[in-house]
Amino acid sequence: MTTDIWFYLKLLSRRFPAMAALFILASSIGLVMSLRLPTTYSTTATLLVEGSQIPDALVQATIDIDPTEQLDVIQQRLLTRANLLNVARENGIFRDRPRADPDTIVEQMRRNTRVRNTSGRNRATVMRISFTGTDPKQVAAVVNQYVTIVLATNAQIREGRAGGTLDFFREEAERLSEDLDIQAQKIVAFKNANANALPENLSYRQGRQSLLQERLSRAERDLETFLSQRANIERFLASNGSLGTPVNMPQTPEQVQLRTLEGELRVALGVYSEENPRVKLLRNRIAALTEQIAGAPSEEGSAPTEVTALDISLAEINSQIAALEQEIADTSTELEGLQESIDRTPANRIALEAMEREHENIRNLYSSAIQRVAEARMGERIEVTAKGERITVLESASVPRFPSGPNRTKVATMGIGAGIALAVGLFVLLEALNQAIRRPTDIVKALEITPLATIPRFETDSDRRSRRTMQIAVLVIVIVAVPSMMWGIDRFYMPLDELFQKILERLT
Repeated sequence: MTTDIWFYLKLLSRRFPAMAALFILASSIGLVMSLRLPTTYSTTATLLVEGSQIPDALVQATIDIDPTEQLDVIQQRLLTRANLLNVARENGIFRDRPRADPDTIVEQMRRNTRVRNTSGRNRATVMRISFTGTDPKQVAAVVNQYVTIVLATNAQIREGRAGGTLDFFREEAERLSEDLDIQAQKIVAFKNANANALPENLSYRQGRQSLLQERLSRAERDLETFLSQRANIERFLASNGSLGTPVNMPQTPEQVQLRTLEGELRVALGVYSEENPRVKLLRNRIAALTEQIAGAPSEEGSAPTEVTALDISLAEINSQIAALEQEIADTSTELEGLQESIDRTPANRIALEAMEREHENIRNLYSSAIQRVAEARMGERIEVTAKGERITVLESASVPRFPSGPNRTKVATMGIGAGIALAVGLFVLLEALNQAIRRPTDIVKALEITPLATIPRFETDSDRRSRRTMQIAVLVIVIVAVPSMMWGIDRFYMPLDELFQKILERLT
């Protein structure tokens, strides 16, 4: 065991220059980084999402968005490329790096900006915005500008949604109003085209049909009676040898007009009452013609009284028959029209009910849209006057008095720790890769024999001087080359603080 310890100690002394080189390299980088990293300052602004100032029981807000979702949307809009470039330009964040490209600026701004949203059940919804930079005044200005963007974005989102909701319901109300007018016009046109077959006057037409059927039956009975009377008179005249006398003896114009008026009176009485002006007019005209005919002188050569009376009766019967036939024809025509309209009424009822039902549905939708317009207008008013849900500033960003970083001791300690780890790792790696026989125990393991004695390697003075010279040269190279290399990287390639920051980002 003691032999192994002395062996590793000697081995350590041999490999000490390389291990020291790695240790010095890593430690130097850590120390330089701790000195070169710029002093940074950080400040934070706190914003609170407040509920509506008007109770929902009185006015229902038209903007229904979860506060957490609202803050996420605002955060995404805040960290857009345009906003970050504008904030960096206005506050001169990269004034010392005029050649920095926009992608680098955006990446650095996002790296230095931190937005945290906290919410939960029975907890307030809070947004905290932080920014880290080298100038405390710039840091405070950037965070306050972030706050301004957040407030403006929130107002824009809510007012935009409220305005969009109002515009949508206005357009919907206008569209429904036009549909309502079009449907009303369709109903009016349908009623005009089917005025005689509408369901609302079906009862009247059915009553009119019953009345006309009774009138038709009465007229047909009267016609049969008059036809029978005319046949009897014609048989009587034929049996008395008076067939030479015309059956339809000539009548004066007054008599013809009288018979016509009497037929019109009978037709009118079937429709109107005795108090109707038309009935009264017909009766007055009939009375006047009767008096005129009664006072007229008899014509010479007239037929005997009995034959003239029969002829007059026959003429009157013929007049009655003609009036009844005309009445029957008119009544039948009207009945056919009524029956046709009654037959079309069920189909018209179905079509009209469908159109009226559609009209009622559109009217209900229109009323609902008008109510939504009023609610949307009230919601927009609430958002414009900032009486609804809003974001307020609990704590503005102030100019930091003390730096927030970097932790130089931590950086230097990390460099020293990395140097020790690299040195130990190099020692372990070289020992694992070296399979040469250097100790008696290696002979036993490799050849499975036990040696009687071992002869150590003798180191001459020249070997010792060469080894020490090599160690001193390695140390000198490490001491000189490492700082020179770091200076060259910082000078010609990239500042060491930026390089170190990128290395940390890749590692984390």
